[in-house]
Amino acid sequence: MNLIDQTFAELKKEQQTAFIPFITAGDPDVSTTLDLMLQLQRSGANLIELGVPYSDPLADGPVIQQASIRALKNNVTILDVIGLANQAKEAGIGIPLILFTYYNPLLQAGLENLFPLMSKSGIDGIIVPDLPVEESDKVRFHCEQYNIHYIPLVAPTSQERIGPIVERASGFVYCVSSLGVTGQRKNFYGDIEEFLLKVRDNTHLPIIVGFGISDNNQYRRFSELADGIVVGSAIVHTVEENLGLLKQPTTYSQGINNIREFISHLLGN
Repeated sequence: MNLIDQTFAELKKEQQTAFIPFITAGDPDVSTTLDLMLQLQRSGANLIELGVPYSDPLADGPVIQQASIRALKNNVTILDVIGLANQAKEAGIGIPLILFTYYNPLLQAGLENLFPLMSKSGIDGIIVPDLPVEESDKVRFHCEQYNIHYIPLVAPTSQERIGPIVERASGFVYCVSSLGVTGQRKNFYGDIEEFLLKVRDNTHLPIIVGFGISDNNQYRRFSELADGIVVGSAIVHTVEENLGLLKQPTTYSQGINNIREFISHLLGN
């Protein structure tokens, strides 16, 4: 059984909502990303999304775009991110890891090359936001070969495509909470509850909500509507705010601690 399935089965028994943080791998550097992953696990993360830095991230707002730029300046590639996953497992990460990548890095490195590496490195799922379901057969084939879940995005605008999209999903379904790109926001799609119910009616898989959730009130609201919550831009922004501290050995631990405190406030701990 895939570790994602085990995790959601355990959370369902405990009637808990999954906390799924997103971080951009390599921002500000790979070693700091590893420390952040360990801190996120200690802070209550049930799964972690590892974002592959990309020069044209169509689904991402300015915060994650800037994080990608910082990581790309360090020449961080998809192979580096897969290697980081392996380091994380060796360092004690015991929760599922999900690779969040656009299709071009997969294509450039080669699906035949990457999926064996992902499997050996402990990648449990993959999200490819710019790959339409109608064109996903090759990626899903490799996912099935290596027991890696293919996790689709479903948006409020999907409507009649919700059925076909979730039919080919595995692991869970990622529901986009609002129109547009990622980023912290005060307002979400107006009929979000109806949208989530429609998705749930079309799948037996857990449904996860992401895009824009950034404080405890929003987190609590969506915890009642979904099986898991993705928080990305708010965490990446907190990393950005602490770059100065993270770049100095004497203040590094304070930077990590500031991110820990943000997570604690977000979860209401």
